[in-house]
Amino acid sequence: MIVKFCGIRRSEDIKAVNEVKPDLIGFVLDRTRRRYVSPDTVSGLRKDLDPKIRVVGVFVDEEISYVVKLLNDGIIDIAQLHGNESDDYMKEVREKTGALIIKAFGIRSDEDIKRAEASCADLVIVDSPGGGTGEPFNWELLSKIKRPYILAGGLDADNISDAVKIAPYGVDVSSGIETDGYKDITKMKAFMAGVKKGR
Repeated sequence: MIVKFCGIRRSEDIKAVNEVKPDLIGFVLDRTRRRYVSPDTVSGLRKDLDPKIRVVGVFVDEEISYVVKLLNDGIIDIAQLHGNESDDYMKEVREKTGALIIKAFGIRSDEDIKRAEASCADLVIVDSPGGGTGEPFNWELLSKIKRPYILAGGLDADNISDAVKIAPYGVDVSSGIETDGYKDITKMKAFMAGVKKGR
């Protein structure tokens, strides 16, 4: 099972993830989001990142050319899409970069599960509606999903062991490893300990 820490912003965060060793880290590249960082910041921060940790860029309805450029320039390794991006959009990014694509779906109902299942993305994230809310959704809906998925939405050290037991392909956390809006290495370590306990 893979672990992704999202919303990385500072050199202190890089030092922490190098110690805790999630599989993926996410940088928010949507300018409207609170955790936004610029591509130049991502480029600078990843110079100090353990090369075994892969870098995900998080976008919302961004121009395809911009996503393609950041992938092909090696600023990011994987694109994570949180808007209304179509299958054609994802196919074009994949054809131009060869990169993995993750698509996020807010889960309210069985219909949302069906949309996630039908997506051409390499992986899907199932999240609370709206994403980035820090609130969990009804995990019982996930009993019907038939493809591997990354679980997000309100995860933290207190509930991650239970989350792991429903057997997602991966888990994604941001606010659950923060204190006062910034990443907290103590909470990162507690989260990873909860992952191991759940396994």
